[in-house]
Amino acid sequence: MSDLNLARRIARYACALSIDDVPEQVNARVQQRFVDSLACILGAYDAGPVRTAVAVASGTPQPSSTVFGTGLRTTPELAAFANGIMVRFLDYNDGYMGREPGHPSDSIPACLAVAEAEGATGSELMAAIVVAYEIQMGLQDAASLNKRGWDHVNYVNVAMAAAAARLMKLDEAQTEQAINIALSAHIAMRQVRSGSLSDWKGCSAANAARNAIFAATLARHGMTGPSPVFEGEMGFFKQVTGAFELDVDGFGSRENGQFAILRSLTKTFPTNGELHTAVWAAIDLRSKIPDIDTIAAIRVETSEFNLRVLADSPEKWRPLTRETADHSLPYNVARALLDGDITIESYTAQRMADPRAIALMSKTTVSEDAALTKLFPKHLANRLTVTLASGEEFSSERISGPGSLETPMTDTDFERKFRRMAAPHIGRVAQGRVLEFVSDLAKQRDFQPLFEAMSREPASDAAREQA
Repeated sequence: MSDLNLARRIARYACALSIDDVPEQVNARVQQRFVDSLACILGAYDAGPVRTAVAVASGTPQPSSTVFGTGLRTTPELAAFANGIMVRFLDYNDGYMGREPGHPSDSIPACLAVAEAEGATGSELMAAIVVAYEIQMGLQDAASLNKRGWDHVNYVNVAMAAAAARLMKLDEAQTEQAINIALSAHIAMRQVRSGSLSDWKGCSAANAARNAIFAATLARHGMTGPSPVFEGEMGFFKQVTGAFELDVDGFGSRENGQFAILRSLTKTFPTNGELHTAVWAAIDLRSKIPDIDTIAAIRVETSEFNLRVLADSPEKWRPLTRETADHSLPYNVARALLDGDITIESYTAQRMADPRAIALMSKTTVSEDAALTKLFPKHLANRLTVTLASGEEFSSERISGPGSLETPMTDTDFERKFRRMAAPHIGRVAQGRVLEFVSDLAKQRDFQPLFEAMSREPASDAAREQA
């Protein structure tokens, strides 16, 4: 065990990983996650929290970093915040479940904002993304935050501070200070994902990334932070998580080839990742039930985590906000039974107020199954049993589904997802330019062509190109 404190060991890894140490397989995964994030961004162009973030950013014009869909340039912190909300708003970006859940792609828009401001190359951007995934997912494996009432974005603080410091070419000591400042000064509470969820559910990670960039900027100019931030008497271990071990020496390297991004998961539905298998189970059963209105009872058996997080309050049985609905097991099961799919439109006010969905939720119970909890977090399993008024029962158990490690999404799947989300905003030609840019991301030296291709086109022009 090294005698260096944990923040310094993380900083050493962030600074030392060479671009040449990243295998082609990992770079290919970065490109997939990049396309996936761009798909999420396009789908969130009209979101209320995005409009708020853009309005705030417009008050600070600066030629550093670009806000997607606007042409606006602002500080890297404000661009990271606005673009990060776009990635996260739909709950459609990638995820990972260790002892703590999280979305490692939350760092992608922030890395891009810093890379643009610093004049970094595409390969430097990709290496920073790899570093952010490695650190965040390592921390997610190491310790739970949610069980103690803290939000998973506290790990974004650490990962993004290190990635931003790398892109700014800070040394090991400065990077340690960036981590110290980011973590000690910006602890987020789990209340953001409890009860009736607010706009901030989709903004919390973007805010963590924004704070991390600011922390790295302060460290660049000589600011120091509380140390040791993890092990100290009033530090992260004692105040937040409890003591844990993080094997930084085991992080992805040329020698072991075990990069964390290879274990990240992606989404086929714009909703919470832990309930995807419940949606698949509902879709399975829908084809077997002749009349949905004859359902007398719905029983969902799930893991302890899902029961505690996705069926934890009355609001999950009567969601009034999109953020609550996409984190509700009862609602997503009801909607999937009714529609045979979950889409962005599943969370409109009209759909949430649908009397048929409300009726199905009133017939739904959710309970823990110890066997499914035992599978967690390797498998995010759910079992669904539907009883009809006749007494006939139908059951479906799904251990995993598309986007899992067992059945990963392909390049074709990501392109299809991207084009589906892009269609209302940019035409086929622009879509092709975006995909071509990302396919050659490592060789890019100017990110403006990407932002230009992602710029929203007049509705008539985009529609004409799709035809």
